[in-house]
Amino acid sequence: MSTPSTIGGINLLPMAEKRRLYSRIVPPEVLDRFHLNPFLTDKEGRDLIDLNCPEGRGSAEISLYHKYGFQDPILYGHITDTLNGQLHILLYILNDPDATRFDVDCLPDGTPTKFGTSIRNLEAEIAAMEAGLSPGQIREGLHILKSAIATFETFVDELGHTIYFAEPLYYHNAVIFERYGFRYQQGGRRMERYHQGFSPGGDLRALLDGSNPFRQPEAADSIRLRSWAIHDGILGEPFTDVTMYKTIGKHSGINTCPDISW
Repeated sequence: MSTPSTIGGINLLPMAEKRRLYSRIVPPEVLDRFHLNPFLTDKEGRDLIDLNCPEGRGSAEISLYHKYGFQDPILYGHITDTLNGQLHILLYILNDPDATRFDVDCLPDGTPTKFGTSIRNLEAEIAAMEAGLSPGQIREGLHILKSAIATFETFVDELGHTIYFAEPLYYHNAVIFERYGFRYQQGGRRMERYHQGFSPGGDLRALLDGSNPFRQPEAADSIRLRSWAIHDGILGEPFTDVTMYKTIGKHSGINTCPDISW
């Protein structure tokens, strides 16, 4: 039986086959680091991977845990089909379970914040920023993005595609994707405008007036801190309408913020 070419096609398969295919997006380094077996179960046979991939839907959510019952997955992916049947990554997260957790994803009463995009836990965000994290991060990452992208591209190739799309949730995500060879389907000029705004004499740089922890002057020369300032609303509008794509095996060479450190 041939492999389906879409997420919707995979979701029509029996669960065992869906599990086998979606497990292919897990980088080998994750298995090695956390001593996971290829079946993604623990020693008691309990599932460490959770799949939300209902039949009749063109989307899939994959959550992989290093330990049964742990609060956060070490890998979370949300993948959908585009209208013309291409693959689109809506969200991809790698968490280090041994790193300190910052509750940027919820308020003290447990109300979800959608990673700070709907409401914000400011105390947690300030602590995360001061610890070196970027907007949306609840823990430090696993630092294996290069391997993760290579593994995902193998999955894309096996489904018969040569390109795939990604939706950067934050400014720093878009810059990271640039550095791994992605191009802009939309939003490239906006990214260049943001860089100009943070450059000497720019309007965004002038707004880094120290009025709160997210708007310190040094943010102008840091990708991570620019992203915090943008997350804090310095643009006057949300960071949206940026879509990127990657051709397998090719690097675009796009760089909208040259000579700016992390």
